[in-house]
Amino acid sequence: MIALVLPGVYAPQDDTELLAEALREEAPPPGARVLDVGTGSGALALEAARRGAAVTAVDVSRRAVWTARLNAWLTRLPVRIRRGNLFAPVRGRTYDLILANPPYVPAPDAGRGPQGRARAWDAGRDGRLLLDRICRDAPALLRPGGVLLIVHSALSGPDRTLELLRAADLKASVVRRRWIAFGPVLRSREDWLRRSGLLAPAEDREELVVIRAERPC
Repeated sequence: MIALVLPGVYAPQDDTELLAEALREEAPPPGARVLDVGTGSGALALEAARRGAAVTAVDVSRRAVWTARLNAWLTRLPVRIRRGNLFAPVRGRTYDLILANPPYVPAPDAGRGPQGRARAWDAGRDGRLLLDRICRDAPALLRPGGVLLIVHSALSGPDRTLELLRAADLKASVVRRRWIAFGPVLRSREDWLRRSGLLAPAEDREELVVIRAERPC
C-alpha cells in the first residue's frame, strides 16, 4: 500500500485496510475533492489519489507529515499534505469525501494526555477524544452529497458516533465491520478495559467498524 513508515508513525493496519475497502466502494470520481484527516503514513490519501481525486492530507505529527510527503514523492502521486490539528489547516474549504482514521483506543491514563507514540492511538478514557470533535466539525466541510467515512473500534461507541452525525442532519450508518485479534496495545490494557466495563469478560477480539455519513443534496 505504501513504501515507507518512519519510526513513531502509525503504520497501516486492519483499520486502514477496512477504511480503504470502504473508499474503493465509494469510488470517488476523478477530480473529486478528498480530505484525509489524521493521515499518518498517507496510505489512504494515496489510495484516493490513485483514483484521480484531488487529495489533501492533514496530520498534527511532524513525522507523519514527513512520512506522507515521502510516500507521495516515492509514488509520484499528487497529494497536498498539511500539518495541523484536525480541520484547522483546511478551514473554510469543502470536500466531496472526508476520510478519518483517528486515535480511538480508550486509555487509562487519559488525564495526562497521549504521550509519545501513543498519540497515534490513545483517545481518552472512552476513546472519543477526537471522535466527538470530528463528528462536530466534519459536517460543515462536506459539500451537498458529500460523504464522511470514519473507522474506529466498537470499544469507543459507534452508537454515539451515529447519534452525533445524525444530529448534524447527516444520513449515517455502519457500512463495514471486522473482528480482529487483540493487538499489543489492547493486550497491554485488557484487564483495565474489563474492569472499566468496556470489554466483556468473555470477549477476546476487537470489532472495527466503518461509519458512512452523507450530507443531503
